[in-house]
Formats: sequence, C-alpha cells, structure tokens
Amino acid sequence: MTGKTLLSLHDLRLDHPRAGILLDGVSLTLERGQILGVVGESGSGKSLTGLSVLGLQPTGKLSGRMIFDGQDLTRFGEAEWRGFRGKRAAMIFQDPMTAFLPVRRIGPQIEEQIRLHMTMSRRAARARVIALLGRMGVPSPERMAERYPHELSGGLRQRAMIAMALSCDPELLIADEPTTALDVTVQAQILTLLREIGARDASVMLITHDMGVVSQSCTHVAVLYAGVVIETAPVQKLLATPLHPYTQALLRAIPPLEGPRPDRLPVIEGVPPTPKTRPSGCVFAPRCAAVESRCQTRPAFRERGDHKVACVLYP
Repeated sequence: MTGKTLLSLHDLRLDHPRAGILLDGVSLTLERGQILGVVGESGSGKSLTGLSVLGLQPTGKLSGRMIFDGQDLTRFGEAEWRGFRGKRAAMIFQDPMTAFLPVRRIGPQIEEQIRLHMTMSRRAARARVIALLGRMGVPSPERMAERYPHELSGGLRQRAMIAMALSCDPELLIADEPTTALDVTVQAQILTLLREIGARDASVMLITHDMGVVSQSCTHVAVLYAGVVIETAPVQKLLATPLHPYTQALLRAIPPLEGPRPDRLPVIEGVPPTPKTRPSGCVFAPRCAAVESRCQTRPAFRERGDHKVACVLYP
C-alpha cells in the first residue's frame, strides 16, 4: 500500500576530493510500498546513491538532505548509523564475494545481525537463519549455514547475502543488481520476493541495468545519467512514452522479443562525461541528437502529472 513517503532525497551532492562531483543534485522520492527502479549506464551514480542512503559513500563532502521517515540522515552520528543499518534499511551489495567476513561461517554472521537488532534467543535466531536461507532457495540450508563464504558458489553467496539483508525485516531494501550470478529460476524467485516486500508496505530501491527486471518488478523508475536524475515516472508510463532523449535511446537499445532480429542494435554515440568533464548545461547534450542552444543551461524538471523530465524539449 503506497501513499506515505518513506525516503526523500533533496539535491544530494557528493564531492570527492580527487575524483570530483560524483552525484550532482540527485532528488528522489520513495513511498512505502513502492519499488523504485534506478537505471542508467555504469558510472551514472546508481550505486553511489544507494550507498549514500546508508552512510556508506566514499570519502568526500556529502550535501543536501536525506529524509527517512521524518529523520534527516545527513545529521546521523556513527551510533545512529549502526542502529539504522540492517534494522530499518539494508542493502544487497553488488559483489557477494566481499559481503561476508571470510574467516567466519555464513550462518553465525547472519545470526549476529539478527540478535543485534531483534530481541531473540540464539536458538530462535538460528532457526530464523535456516528459514531465510531456505526461502532464498539455498539447498540444505542447515548444512550451508555452517560453511565459510569461499566454500559457496557465487550464486549461493548472493542468496545468502539477500537472506542477511532481509533478516531484520527492514523498511527499506536497497538491492544493487540482486540477480547477478543467479540462474533464471532463482532470479524469478528473488524478483517475486521483492514484489512481496513492497506488498507488505516496505519499500525497495532496485538498482539495475536490466530493463526487463524493471518492467517485471518495479512500480516507478528513475533514470540517472552522469550523477544527475534526468527522468522519473511510473514504470508503465516511462516504458510506453519515454520523454528524455537518453531514456529513449536506452529503450531502443533493448533487443526486440518479436519480429525479425536487427543486424545491429542502435547505440548511443560517444561516452558519458567524467565527474571533472561534466557539462555545465544538460549533462546529455554532447551525445544528444536533439541538442540545441538552450541546452547550454541545466534544465529544470518539467512535470506532466507524475511524469517528470529534465529536458528543454518539453514546455
């Protein structure tokens, strides 16, 4: 059930002392029950946005506001972050290899997080770990819980990491490419689980390159380019009528499911700017086929109901 804002980001900027401005004014809103797909090319700032919400961004100056259920996360101290991460918000990281301590077994690591945030006996926490691993499709979960991370395949580590993220029933789940290294059957299970999380009034920020995953699982979409949000909309509206030239180009690059296969898929000419070479105007202007003189100024969001786009083509 949607309707109450859980997370809102206002003009979020991350200025790294050596790399430059990595996030340049990111503004997003996520309501309870929504599954927000965050899409864009590699290096567009998708993962950095998710990490910033958990206070895990790289060294640099973070400005703007991050409001979570009425609390300003940018004012959190380390003790407040420890109580927030894992309990109220959790993240499925992109790399399952580094998600666990290599010298401890999988089960006790998940169990430790449960007992840290929930009033539960060791036996009850252990039972919850086994149930979570089983729910993620881990075979023989009792036996797998006693294994070290290096003894599990990449897919099993990914499932165990998702189990850890969900172990305390967080209100916000940030999933960074959660179906990486999983076969098609398990991917479908994980996507079904994400939809169930949204159905119980929690929220999901799904970071992905896969527009098929977005269309199956998300309620809303935000498109990032070079650290800037350029378009947001309900998922079906964006897929049916993308407004920004970059979003249109992304969708054109998806192979068709029906009809003859093209000899060559359309590509977006050029390369994204680096943080130090980001244009002062529209960030997509150097690669845009519809560029004009007005694009030398950074466009404000134009609103068409619940569809917003940062492009001068729309009055």
